[in-house]
Amino acid sequence: MCDVHIAQNMSTKTISLKKEAYERLKAARRYPSESFSEVVLRARWAEDTITAGDLLTRHRKGGHFSADELSRMEATRAADQAPEDKWAGR
Repeated sequence: MCDVHIAQNMSTKTISLKKEAYERLKAARRYPSESFSEVVLRARWAEDTITAGDLLTRHRKGGHFSADELSRMEATRAADQAPEDKWAGR
């Protein structure tokens, strides 16, 4: 993991990135002195994400899901894990 400092309104936030993510961010720079903040701010994020609320609204309106959509939802549900209990063992 790499620590990266990001400027935010004259303050900084520290985030941790996997080495691969750091290298991709570094490679996305347009010029050597471009800050990581500048790279992130000009990034474009995919808009194809749908929220659970959107899915519920679609279902309630009689929308049907394709087999592929149902498979992806099931895979996501199966991979979901409870967060680590940081208080366990204390």
